[in-house]
Amino acid sequence: MYRLLIAVVAGLLALASTAHGQAFPSKQITLVVPFAAGGPTDTLARIMAERMSRTLGQTVIVDNTTGAAGTVGVGRVARAAPDGYTIGIGHWSTHVVNPAVYQLNYDVLKDFEPLGLIATNPQIVAVRNGFPAANLQELAAYVKANPDKVTAGTAGVGAASHVAGVYFEQKTGGKLRFIPYRGAGPAMQDLMAGQIDMIFDQAANSIPQIKAGKIRGFAITAKTRLAAMPDIPTVDEAGAPGLYIAIWHGLWAPKGTPKDVTAKLTTAILEALTDAQVRERFAALGQDIPAPAQQTPEALAAHHKAEADLWWPLIKAAGIKIE
Repeated sequence: MYRLLIAVVAGLLALASTAHGQAFPSKQITLVVPFAAGGPTDTLARIMAERMSRTLGQTVIVDNTTGAAGTVGVGRVARAAPDGYTIGIGHWSTHVVNPAVYQLNYDVLKDFEPLGLIATNPQIVAVRNGFPAANLQELAAYVKANPDKVTAGTAGVGAASHVAGVYFEQKTGGKLRFIPYRGAGPAMQDLMAGQIDMIFDQAANSIPQIKAGKIRGFAITAKTRLAAMPDIPTVDEAGAPGLYIAIWHGLWAPKGTPKDVTAKLTTAILEALTDAQVRERFAALGQDIPAPAQQTPEALAAHHKAEADLWWPLIKAAGIKIE
């Protein structure tokens, strides 16, 4: 299946006839990461950049352009020359949540050319040790019976942990008391210390704490269980069907980038995702690589639109905004 997809994209290259076709790439390519070095998005970008460089025959360098929850870096890509030499990586928060909570000078659905969906990472519904619930159903019932009393830590207003909590409220009819932190790390520290009751956290971050017995995991916010934690049920199995939320990552080019250029970039992405070493490194980070049919530009565009249709009304109805 992987080879078929790559062959199809390669065929598109052969048919391309624009002036850019034979020349691209003739110099290094910049992959803009809208967050600081060392985080999960930066790590994924560096893995992809190294492998894509081999396919493209030119160096792909990573440039960390930070600020305003990723909006500065994403905006830089939107304004870049549409020649394929500046592309960007983003995820659920930068390309779905931010447009609903920030006033942006770019349109995430119209100002970019999708290149490929590279990874997804579901969340885990986790609680402190000693919390008076043994599973997700009991947690939902307790929250509903005790409105505004159960404290849920978040990585800040509009963060995935916050939006997931709002979604949980909508699905269960309960009401949480959100406690914002400067990041997921401090929130997790307080959960382990018993200072807050629960958190919706990326699986990659929570799994070590669950394995160490420092917190309890009630459910995976996905349709399938995680290989790394097969004992934790999905939300469907645990009594909150449809409570799906995942931090997915994709790559984009500026709108108007020639099709032959985007096709070459997509070929490099698809080849990277078939590489055994890349797949191993992604798995070590708790990242799931989508099925081949879901990696394509068309699949990314469809998934992005569906996510916007789902989350924008929810975020706006909840009054989530950046002050």
